[in-house]
Amino acid sequence: MKRIHTILYIVLFAVLIAGCKKQLDINDNPNQAVIPPMNGLLASTTYFTSYNVYRVSNITSYFVQYLASPNANGASDTYEVTDYTTTWKALYDNMTDLHDLIAQARTAGADYHVGAAEVMMAINLEMLNDMWGAVPYTQAFNTSFLQPAYTPDDSVYLQCIALLDDGIARLKSTSSKYELDATKDLIHSGKPAAWIKTAYTVKARLLNHITRKGNYDPAAVLAALANGYTDNADDAQLVRFQSLSPWNQAAVNNVNNLLDGWLSAHFVDALSGKTFGVFDPRLPLITDTTRFGDYRGTVNGAGRVGSGTNKEECYLSQKGFYSKPGAPLLLATNAEARFIQAEAAFRSGNKPLAYQAYIQGITVNMNKLGVETAKRDAYLTNPAVAVGEAGLTLALILKEKYVAQFLHPDTWNDARRYDYQYKDFSMPVNAQLPTFIRRVAYPDSEKSRNGANVPSVTLTDKVWWDK
Repeated sequence: MKRIHTILYIVLFAVLIAGCKKQLDINDNPNQAVIPPMNGLLASTTYFTSYNVYRVSNITSYFVQYLASPNANGASDTYEVTDYTTTWKALYDNMTDLHDLIAQARTAGADYHVGAAEVMMAINLEMLNDMWGAVPYTQAFNTSFLQPAYTPDDSVYLQCIALLDDGIARLKSTSSKYELDATKDLIHSGKPAAWIKTAYTVKARLLNHITRKGNYDPAAVLAALANGYTDNADDAQLVRFQSLSPWNQAAVNNVNNLLDGWLSAHFVDALSGKTFGVFDPRLPLITDTTRFGDYRGTVNGAGRVGSGTNKEECYLSQKGFYSKPGAPLLLATNAEARFIQAEAAFRSGNKPLAYQAYIQGITVNMNKLGVETAKRDAYLTNPAVAVGEAGLTLALILKEKYVAQFLHPDTWNDARRYDYQYKDFSMPVNAQLPTFIRRVAYPDSEKSRNGANVPSVTLTDKVWWDK
């Protein structure tokens, strides 16, 4: 009997030790899910997709001269070869989560989750494609490929279109086993119909990128827009933040002498009346006047004129629409849709529709920013703006889109398609390139770990749709 008891104690002790080892294994985090729940991934990917729009814009806004460095010879200002590993990594980290969300949702029969994730994947992938051209995609999320091949830039574009098309189909499903969680969907609050409109609007944006190509089809652009945004309430935007919204953080930093968010002289002059002879009432809703009582920007590449602390130049205001506390991060908007419509209609020869969309684009953007009705209407009826159908030009459409898309990365795509022909748009002072920048350099991290696959390009080489 004693021997039996001894054996039982040994067995029990072994079980307890095994149980404790399992409970106390330092390699297991009991608070971390092995497979993240779909709605947890939905929350993180909607948040970081929005933040990635900011991250990319914080680069491209210097190329299109929305912003200017307060320091002379700023790297982004002057087209210096710059390592954007942080942005590259942020895009791929989020796309990896989106890939996992799509896979889990497909297995679970959660069509709405698949659709929303595919739309976000297209948005993130589009930004990669627009900045770098060819990028890893078809092998990027397969752990069998430690050095994934680069998908050609035109094929990346087609992947974006395919993602949007499948996303639309999934979001229209009548048999999804799960609804989107309204509290976890930080962009559209769980509404599949809203995601469908975003998908069509982003598709129209992509279809309009290829105006230089022989297969550009303005009718296809207009057809996509017919299912896209019709109201500012449709806009895809992030309004919930862990701390400060990012452009508000830039404004706060600047006030605390961490200089940031300085406005380019080109942008300020375009709105102040200096370039076009009409004052734009959106300017006071973006920045404050200088100590001289006027609006003055910083010349790209030249750096600030004063000390940086005495308000001799304009920068993002803590009261401004884009940089106030809780300021929204805009992914796609009704105003953008109207200007895409104006351009596509103009290129197809439909001047009445083009002019209508042009006026609507200005109107809805001013409404979004909170411009007073009288000031809005005065601007819309100014002869420099109210040119009529016969007087409408592509230059006017893109000029107004440039203003309405302030701080949005897609403006760099417009600038390249348009060969930077904005009125009085000049090369930055001390530019490192002989011509305007056309792409950014591949990150140093990618060159070091996947160098055999990284394409050999320069900053003046055009991406495929720009040729």
